[in-house]
Amino acid sequence: MAEQISYQLGVEGMSCASCVGRVERALGGIDGVSGAQVNLASETAQVTLETPDQLADVVATLAEAGYPAVTEEFRFTVENMHCGSCVGRVDYALAAVPGVVETNVNLTGEEARVRVVSGLVTADDLVKAGAAAGYPMTTVVQAGADTSHAARKEEERARLGRMTLLAAVLTLPVFVLAMGGHLFPAFHHMIAGTIGMRTSWVIQFVLTTAVLAIPGRQFFALGVPALLKGAPDMNALVALGTAAAWCFSVVSLFAPGLLPAGAAEVYFEAAAVIVTLILLGRWMEARAKGRTGQAIAKLVGLRARTARVVRGGGVVEVALEEIVAGDVIHLRPGEKVAVDGEVTQGSSWIDESMITGEPMPVEKAPGDVVTGGTVNGTGALQFRATKVGEDTMLAQIIRMVQTAQGAKLPISDVVNRVTLWFVPAVIAAAVLTVVVWLVFGPAPTLGHALVAGVAVLIIACPCAMGLATPTSIMVGTGRAAELGVLFRQGDALQAMQGVRVVAFDKTGTLTEGHPVLHDVEIAEGFDRAEVLRLIASVEALSEHPVARAIVDHAKAEGAVLAEVEHFNALAGFGVRAWVDGKAVLVGAARLMEREGVALGSFVDRQGALARTGRTPLFAAVDGRIAAFLSVADPVKKGAAEAVATLHRMGLEVAMITGDTKATADAIAADLKIDYVIAEVLPEGKVEVLRRLQAGNRKVAFVGDGINDAPALAAADVGIAIGTGTDVAIEAADVVLMSGALSGVVSAMEVSRKTMRNIHQNLGWAFGYNILLIPVAAGVLYPAFGLMLSPMLAAGAMALSSVFVLTNALRLRRVGVRADSRHAPAPALKPATAQ
Repeated sequence: MAEQISYQLGVEGMSCASCVGRVERALGGIDGVSGAQVNLASETAQVTLETPDQLADVVATLAEAGYPAVTEEFRFTVENMHCGSCVGRVDYALAAVPGVVETNVNLTGEEARVRVVSGLVTADDLVKAGAAAGYPMTTVVQAGADTSHAARKEEERARLGRMTLLAAVLTLPVFVLAMGGHLFPAFHHMIAGTIGMRTSWVIQFVLTTAVLAIPGRQFFALGVPALLKGAPDMNALVALGTAAAWCFSVVSLFAPGLLPAGAAEVYFEAAAVIVTLILLGRWMEARAKGRTGQAIAKLVGLRARTARVVRGGGVVEVALEEIVAGDVIHLRPGEKVAVDGEVTQGSSWIDESMITGEPMPVEKAPGDVVTGGTVNGTGALQFRATKVGEDTMLAQIIRMVQTAQGAKLPISDVVNRVTLWFVPAVIAAAVLTVVVWLVFGPAPTLGHALVAGVAVLIIACPCAMGLATPTSIMVGTGRAAELGVLFRQGDALQAMQGVRVVAFDKTGTLTEGHPVLHDVEIAEGFDRAEVLRLIASVEALSEHPVARAIVDHAKAEGAVLAEVEHFNALAGFGVRAWVDGKAVLVGAARLMEREGVALGSFVDRQGALARTGRTPLFAAVDGRIAAFLSVADPVKKGAAEAVATLHRMGLEVAMITGDTKATADAIAADLKIDYVIAEVLPEGKVEVLRRLQAGNRKVAFVGDGINDAPALAAADVGIAIGTGTDVAIEAADVVLMSGALSGVVSAMEVSRKTMRNIHQNLGWAFGYNILLIPVAAGVLYPAFGLMLSPMLAAGAMALSSVFVLTNALRLRRVGVRADSRHAPAPALKPATAQ
């Protein structure tokens, strides 16, 4: 089957969870769409298609459903056009670019206007398409207000702010005229004795009509078509409620004879205040939504705008988009690294905290890799660009965060099922409320019925339901990215909070992944420096990691290596060679035994050392024992603290390794690991995970190598160390951008707190509606004589969404803390092989 393609589109017009359901159903009905995930908080839709050609169907379907895709327009000058056939070829070339919605090529003006789905197509993509067809193009202007998602949302917030202010200015006199007499009876008498109550009502009519016609027009423009299509949304509820209050008031003012005696009453203030409060809530909601996407904005802001590149024998400053792989870039102190590359000259310290979450700068020298978006310290560097544009690590991180933020968790299905019937159910409840009040209510029954019916329509808040999950996901995954944790698969965010066992690979995950020389003991009668020089000279000819550890240590102590003769590697034993006329043996105890070298005072060291997880080695010079050495793969800094914190979080920890049982037990005892499974072949790790998953326990596996990829895929949650191989990262659900194991704790913390936040939001959203809709209907009236004013209902509805967003924003403060609020550690089991 052909590889499927995913696109993320901005979607306009979504205001509540019921809109999300309708967009998903519309997209799901298109042939060739195998998946559609719609996110209310980010106002995006992630669609998976079989071919790029189907993107046009997606855009058309969204427009037909009343939720158009966000588009932007580019304008170009076009060269080499001479006739109508040229126009056709340019039009065809541009229209063939996936994401192009509309093209307009003008021969006389030698220009082309192209409307595209925002974010899917860049001006450079279109220029390349034109050039490939033989018609060079130059961007004239990127027209339209939708030049970027951030700018578009900022304009929307500004517009909502203006409309809210206008509504408030128009509503204030209406509210004072209508409610002033209730608060101050003297004010009522003053109005009656001066302008008269009818004139007061006429003023309220004029001002309220202006409120509904100008700032409140959006509710009718969106809500009425949705209602006529049989798919009412939040806008339809507001339109129905305010229209009912306004129409009843107009009849009471201009044709009171049409109403039963004593029923004439005006509710202009209710309609005006409802619009004002809901606009205020949406403005506050838009501001809060802007903060939920700050993680992406920060990541995008990390990009350098320009770089100093070697071109034509000199150094020139070029735009980021003009850098190509192979360019040599000069990096001055304090500058941002423009793209990924390899240092060719100079040395400095680079702050990589914005990528990895690690606060300490990293030293860079020739041969080291630098990452775009990181910040240079006080040194100067030259580096060769290796990855540019969308291939850089920063671009990949941004894509992963965007994908995770747009993810649809399994818990979202509950919300979707509810919202399928929620708004129609609210309308039915409002109609039933009016009927019950008309039949059983006290006089004036019509007035009571109207107040209760409008309150029911207005109090319902599918907005809060729709925002409950996606806002928490956006903020949680964004905060995780700041901590150096990337959720490649969105559902891993939910799966991780159910994990009970965290299994670690040993080499390169719990340990540094390369051996280090620990002990050097010199036999009596030998000089330490001379013995180290001889041993290192021999081991320098070996490719074994242990040999490299010995050579590195000797060089660090200032040893100068000598010429080696007659080098011979003895498989399974060690090495033999001649150095400066001396016979040198380096290897295991069995080599010394075979060659008849007595171990002397070192005879008991091998057994004791094996229990510490270190590998013992012996060296002999001219047939006499000269030195005892031990080599070990050191445990990573912070590993013990990470394991201890996982225990305090109530999790069990396992270690899976192909190393010997003795070495594994020694590390496990040091780190206080619960389960140790040693001497496991790479293909056996999956079976070990199956055993750990017995009893329906969820297991997370942390690894970094190619041989870890099957285990990462088989675990309930696969966590790859970002410093590992690409294969391991591709197989994982979560990627830790640094090698620090504190990232595992961060991932667990973010997952748990995000899911807790989602449950809080859903609890509020559902609880709010379950409790307040009956109150709005008037269930408290028979016992307490209380009815909920539509104005209070509007305020409560507006604040409901703001509460959900504000609660989600608390996740921006999530950090790594090992404190007493974690569950107590489980009783540790003996660290033995399973």
